[in-house]
Amino acid sequence: MESQTDMTENEKPLDQAVEDELKGVPEHLREGGEDESPLAEALESLKRDLDAAKQEVLYAQAETQNVRRRLEREKDEARAYAATGFARDILSVADNLSRAIDAIPQALREDDSMKGLVVGLEATQRELEKVFASNGITRIAAVGLPLDPNQHQAMLEVPSADHEPGTIVSEMQAGWMIKDRLLRAAMVAVAKKPD
Repeated sequence: MESQTDMTENEKPLDQAVEDELKGVPEHLREGGEDESPLAEALESLKRDLDAAKQEVLYAQAETQNVRRRLEREKDEARAYAATGFARDILSVADNLSRAIDAIPQALREDDSMKGLVVGLEATQRELEKVFASNGITRIAAVGLPLDPNQHQAMLEVPSADHEPGTIVSEMQAGWMIKDRLLRAAMVAVAKKPD
């Protein structure tokens, strides 16, 4: 190992080399100088402000993205359920058409002068059901199923030995869904234990 006395000018100790480099630099600009404190504080303050501004920008971007997603979801729901009001109104027309078809006696159905009318009414009913289906409006199944308060409205209880209590035995008015939402609950009669 070489001794310090054998070192050349280029092999000065590290501390000495740093001192030689800093010759002529004012003391307050040197690292570890006495007057460094105000500059360091200002620099730290600027760093804190920059970090705070970055954080605020991130929060603002996240909030903007959340608003955009919420608006997209609301737009999709508005599009999917736009026909809800109209569908509720047209259900009474569908009910009346169904009652009219059900009320036609068999003798009139077979009468040649009435066949055209009956066929026309039945074709209209099929077309209406087709339009309902294409708009996501479906009939709620009821008879023979257990009462579901989310889809069925029990109007009366009927004593029955043939059905389990709580089973729907008849439907007074059809219930309808629009996509996954209730449009109108089915009005039903529910079985109960005989007295």
